[in-house]
Amino acid sequence: MLFMLKKTVGGLLLPLPFLLLLMAFALVLLWFTRWQKAGKVCFLLSWLILALLSLQPVADSLLSPLENTYPTYQPNTAEPVKYIVVLGGGYTYNAEWAPSSNLINNSLPRVTEGIRIYRLNPGAKMIFTGGKAVTNPVSSAEVAAKVAISLGVPESDILKVDTPRDTQQEAKQVKALIGQQPMVLVTSANHLPRAMIFFHEQGLTPIPAPANQLAIDSPLNPWERILPSPQFLSHSERVWYESMGRVWQWLRGSPPE
Repeated sequence: MLFMLKKTVGGLLLPLPFLLLLMAFALVLLWFTRWQKAGKVCFLLSWLILALLSLQPVADSLLSPLENTYPTYQPNTAEPVKYIVVLGGGYTYNAEWAPSSNLINNSLPRVTEGIRIYRLNPGAKMIFTGGKAVTNPVSSAEVAAKVAISLGVPESDILKVDTPRDTQQEAKQVKALIGQQPMVLVTSANHLPRAMIFFHEQGLTPIPAPANQLAIDSPLNPWERILPSPQFLSHSERVWYESMGRVWQWLRGSPPE
């Protein structure tokens, strides 16, 4: 119940639902009260913030500092490791689909980056984490493992940690599974700073391996930079989400990286 409440409240605080709620509140003020000026200001600010967060220069300038915390994993700058830990993310499960289609949004790039690093570390094992969604009988870890197997990773080289429901639980259970052995931690670039804090709290020293970089600093068509887009709104959403998560860590007493 607490997990569902956390996810529901957190979802409502993301940019799109939060700003839509503010717009709805502004309309209530305009239609049903005498607070016309307050309603107009509230609606205008909500609309303006939503528009700005949907623009590439704004969204990616907010996201870049978060994603650039750690460099991409390179084999010539890291010691060989025994384990590659790939954190779970969004998923569904339909046995009729191509395996990779069951990994949603951030999950597939995490798995493919994990496989790349696995191939650079002969003899290593892959660990996929993530429990079952509320209405899904198959865990995130299981779905990710199926994708890895479909891409040529032997099942004997795969371990699954399939009960955690958040990153803090993932860190605890990885520690219980492998102890202090060398490992690479693969997750989305924007999530990696917060994930590293959870793993350091467990006394682990993972090698960070960002995946799924989103903030674009390479050339784009001019209209892609000036027109609002749901793609770039989602980039702003990642900043918002990770910032809320870091505030929660701080309230719990977690030190900064």
